[in-house]
Order: sequence, then C-alpha cells, then structure tokens
Amino acid sequence: MSSKVVLIDADDRSSWDEFVTSHQEANFLQSWDFYEFHKARGKKVVRRAVMSGDKIVGVYAGVVETAKRGRYMAIAGGPIIDWNDKELIKLVFDDIRDEGLKAECVFVRVRPQLELSDKSMMLMSELGLKRAPMYLSVEFAGVLDLTKSEEDILAGASQGFRRKLRKAKKNDIEITADTNNESIEEFCRLEKLHAERQKYVAFSESFLKKQFEAFREGGEVLIYTARKDGEVLAQNFMIFYGAEASYHYGVSSELGTKYSAAPLLHMQAMNEARNRGCIRYNLWGIVEPDEKEHRFYGVSEFKRSFGCNELRYTPAHDMILKPMKYRVNWAVETARKKKRHV
Repeated sequence: MSSKVVLIDADDRSSWDEFVTSHQEANFLQSWDFYEFHKARGKKVVRRAVMSGDKIVGVYAGVVETAKRGRYMAIAGGPIIDWNDKELIKLVFDDIRDEGLKAECVFVRVRPQLELSDKSMMLMSELGLKRAPMYLSVEFAGVLDLTKSEEDILAGASQGFRRKLRKAKKNDIEITADTNNESIEEFCRLEKLHAERQKYVAFSESFLKKQFEAFREGGEVLIYTARKDGEVLAQNFMIFYGAEASYHYGVSSELGTKYSAAPLLHMQAMNEARNRGCIRYNLWGIVEPDEKEHRFYGVSEFKRSFGCNELRYTPAHDMILKPMKYRVNWAVETARKKKRHV
C-alpha cells in the first residue's frame, strides 16, 4: 500500500457507489442511499473513503445510534476493503476508532461483509475486537445464485415450494412492481396487520417510508404486490444494488397465505434482478434447522424451500472505546437477547 494513502470524509455519491458496487460481495448496507435514509431519520452518519491519490481503495459508512446505555456507531456490511492488505486494514480500523471517539461513542459495532472462517475470526481478535452480544444486520442468510436459470432454481427448490408456485399460478393472481406512493402506503398498512398476526413489533410508518424514499431516489427499490380480484394478498420490499437483489421486507394477509402468493412475487423479482445484472438473490436471515423455538424458524423454513445456499458472515464484533460503560451495555444486550429469543 502506498504511503500516500489517506482517509477523507466522502462527499461524492457516484464515486462511492461505483467503488462499492465493483465489489461483488457488497450490498446495499454500504450504499450511499442507505445512509441518506439514516440522515433523514436525524442520525449522525460517518462516510469515510480511503484515497490513494485520486483513487478510492476502501470505504466504510456508519451510523451513530443513541441509547440510554450510551452512544455507539454501527457499521453494517463494511468496511469494503482488500482484506488481504494488513496495512490497509490497520489504517481503516484505526480511523474507525478515531471516528468513534470523535462521536463520543462507548463502542463501535462492526459486521464486516466477510464470510465466516477461522481466519476472519482470528483477524477480528487481532484487531482487538470482542464478539458482540447482539447481531448487527443479518449474519446467517439464504442466498440464491441468479446465474442459474429459473428452471435450474426451481429444480433445486423443494416439492412444497414448487407445489405452492403451481397453485398460485392457477389462482389468477396479478403481480405488479412499482415505486408509487400508494404502494408504500399499502405496505405500511399491511405490515401492521402482519405484525399483529405474527406477534412482532412493526416498523413505524415513518421508518419504512424514509427508507423507501431514499432508495427510490437512486432507482434501487421496487414494491412487488400480489392482488386477486383487486385485493392485496402480499407485498415484497425489494432492493437492487450492485451484484445483489435483497428481499428486504415481506408482508402478507391471511388471504395471501391461502392463495400462496409469495412464491410468485419472488420469481418476478428474480427476473428483474437478472435484467439489472444481479448475480445473487439474498433472502436474508435464516436460523439453524434445529432452532424450532426461534421466532424466525417458520420464515427460515420457507426460505430454505427455495433451495438456497447458506451464507454465514463474520458475526458482529465490538471495538470497545469506554470499557466501564461498555460492561453495562454488554449485560443489558445479553439479557435482551435471551428474552427475545434472537
């Protein structure tokens, strides 16, 4: 690495996204628009670019969150760097520490876009990071290879999935995909009902709309809607960024379950993803097959029915900046994780 390498505050969206999307492992978690969303929520955002002359050779973006137990910075899916360049890694993590201290954080939580391995865990340890008590974004995901044809993907899916898809095709279900305000309004309404049925805490309408608006600005989002006789059955909130299409959120009505609308939504989204040049369809979080008491067990089994590959990211690690306050945070999060069964 050149001795002239420096880190600066990034201020150019196009060069940022060009660099991030040139890395096939990256997804929207380090996109420019994801942090525009956080800014719209009133959060402090840190965007840093590693410059070698006028060329970007690394980036990371984080958001500063304020909690009663102390401020912390979250860096999900980053940094995006050459993980074989030890000098560059040290430079970036030293900068992360400096930015965390400037923001008066108790700790910085990092979940790198790095597949889990003995080597990756050793690297986190060598950097002085501690395994976090809670996850940051998804650490265990179901992923489909979009370089395969639709026929090949269906051949790898379960019989149950193929049966649901055949059933849906017979049910005269209409599928649309758009970025209309009416679609996100409907999504927010349906999500509240879905949360009541599934007994989870729904996102606020403001949270969902701000996220939708940020990604709409860059042409990176579509709301997929399944309807029968004019009634909404199910919706998917899809993000397309770089090499990856992300099934970010999904909601359905009881009628949607009856008519097996969800598989149709996904097959349509996969076609769009291929048209955009995506090579990966990320179904996001899954849990282990034997974790039958986990609240995400049911949805994990649905995702596995696609025949997806299972991708394990290096789990979240904490850079501790204020040890005394961090101990309080660790105890609180450990108890919360146990209570929530996550």
